[in-house]
Amino acid sequence: MYKLKIISSTVRPGRKGPLVAQWIAEEAKKQGSFEVEVLDLGEIALPLMNEAVHPIMKQYEHDHTKQWSAKIEEADAFIFVTAEYDYSYPASLKNALEYLVHEWAYKPSGIVSYSAGPFAGVRAVISLKGDLIGFRNVALAEGVTIPLVNGLINEDGVFTPTDQLTASATQMLHQLVRWTKGMKAIKDDK
Repeated sequence: MYKLKIISSTVRPGRKGPLVAQWIAEEAKKQGSFEVEVLDLGEIALPLMNEAVHPIMKQYEHDHTKQWSAKIEEADAFIFVTAEYDYSYPASLKNALEYLVHEWAYKPSGIVSYSAGPFAGVRAVISLKGDLIGFRNVALAEGVTIPLVNGLINEDGVFTPTDQLTASATQMLHQLVRWTKGMKAIKDDK
């Protein structure tokens, strides 16, 4: 089985990311090819990047960086769950990405985006995909975009997707398995 890290990017009070992340984690487990772990940036609470040496050198000084590096290094693939804040993805995710360089490389990523409005986080996806290229990380064409997310959370605080969202998740996960196989061969070819 491949190791999939689902990264929930929001950190503010009242965030919906962990609810969406839990849903996509369950869908990934059903897919059957992944050992799934959710990494919640709200719980991990990385400080603003505070390493003295550029991450390309992998000479980490702080325990929080070493732990983050180990979690990301062991991954074969990622799913980023992101809200859209001011036409982009949250600063907490940008910070988490920039702590590392090599650990993201030659691995595929699916993106699940959402917003309280009708745009479904698509502008966050565009920004995130552009940044992932610089890390040699391949963002899939397939993704899940969730508009009006508040209307999909039931009275028990559980995210309840539409059939269309579940179908999009299934398609993205199928492609994520294919890309994981291919990228693993590239990563291992040193």
